Amino acid sequence: MPTPREPSVDLSQLDPVLDFLRLLWSIEHGLQRLSKRMNSELGVTGPQRLVLRVVGQFPGISAGDLAHVLRLHPSTITGILQRLVTRGLLERTRDPRDSRRARLHLKRRARAFTHAPSGTVEQAVAQVLKRSGMSSSRAARKLLSQLAEQLDSVQVAQA
Repeated sequence: MPTPREPSVDLSQLDPVLDFLRLLWSIEHGLQRLSKRMNSELGVTGPQRLVLRVVGQFPGISAGDLAHVLRLHPSTITGILQRLVTRGLLERTRDPRDSRRARLHLKRRARAFTHAPSGTVEQAVAQVLKRSGMSSSRAARKLLSQLAEQLDSVQVAQA
């Protein structure tokens, strides 16, 4: 991994919007990099582990509700779920009240992937949240939630 170097530009002069985007993209890159490493070392990607953790916390959750909780498109969730079912980590059962819906449950062997070992995305987030304090964490969550909602509402102009 390259060593960070001092930029030859004064970052304090960067437009605040561009600076915020720069930080978001840095986080996104870090999430992708750590997810790949998690896959090679733990056997699951960051998003797969997140799905397993949420299903573990809400046994019987539907795929649609899971997509809503994770703020992901249902087709994105479908691909993750298919890979986890194929690996024998998740099972789908029919909803007894609505046969069109499937309910998700962890299989026994998935529990090994839901513990929080070091080197996970959650560990990094937990450390930062702990150091930041409750008020900073709440402010960051509010800001990120508002940004997520704004991004969801943006309509891209057709060229």
